[in-house]
Amino acid sequence: MTGERKLPLELWGRNLLEQARAHAGASPLAQGLLEFLMFGLKQGWACLFGGLMLAALLATHFVYPAGAPFARYDLMVFVALGIQAAMLAARLERWSEVAVILIFHLAGTAMEIFKVHVGSWAYPEPGLLKIGGVPLFSGFMYSAVGSYIARITRIMDIRFARYPPPWAMWALAIGVYANFFTHHYMPDLRLALFGVCGLLLWRSWFQFTPDLKPRRMPVLLGIFLVALFIWFAENLSTFSHVWVYPAQRAHWTMVQPEKLGSWFLLILLSFVLVTLVHPPKAPDDPRVGEVA
Repeated sequence: MTGERKLPLELWGRNLLEQARAHAGASPLAQGLLEFLMFGLKQGWACLFGGLMLAALLATHFVYPAGAPFARYDLMVFVALGIQAAMLAARLERWSEVAVILIFHLAGTAMEIFKVHVGSWAYPEPGLLKIGGVPLFSGFMYSAVGSYIARITRIMDIRFARYPPPWAMWALAIGVYANFFTHHYMPDLRLALFGVCGLLLWRSWFQFTPDLKPRRMPVLLGIFLVALFIWFAENLSTFSHVWVYPAQRAHWTMVQPEKLGSWFLLILLSFVLVTLVHPPKAPDDPRVGEVA
């Protein structure tokens, strides 16, 4: 976990990992299971911001008292600020990463205000800390996505093979963000954006290191898997009544699978934003992995 302070839990985990490696010996099956476990643990560690936010949303849905002095939405603003402050204090995030995450936060909040205005979804609970019917904590849910991508880039030492020209990726990201607004008044360009994304990234690969040996995965597959995970988290969030889609107003139903496409494009946008602080590096670039 390059560049991060080793917390006591991490140091204990590292010692436990070394013992597990020693017991695994040369068995390919045992080594494979150990590597898979490390992959899951690193993914969970990178999701710390989002995981804590989701846990707080679910907890307040089930146990938050009706007569509490703060509305649930307002409390979540302070919870999100506390999580962010704690991660900075523990050096789990860098200030440069937080600056980019803040951009994503503001862009996400602007989109939330617009989407609520046009009726795409709604925040049904009361709260004082709202703008245009959108609680201020909603931007932190976008921050959680940016935090995950920034942290997983460092934690798994992610590098890119055949990364497209940066100008092309930025043009695509701007088009993606604009289409979230314009498709309400103009033709929806989503299919065209998927096509451009496929043309740019079909030969691109992530190289990542879950344990000792670098592995690789197609970039398109990686983005889809992150989008799928966030879609599951979105189902939990709507179940806890954080926000609701029109089809969920009478009773909760699962979020339509079509939303996976929206999340795919949003994750792509987030990846491009994170390149401001973690520029894509080729697998053979010796600068990759240096401590800032």
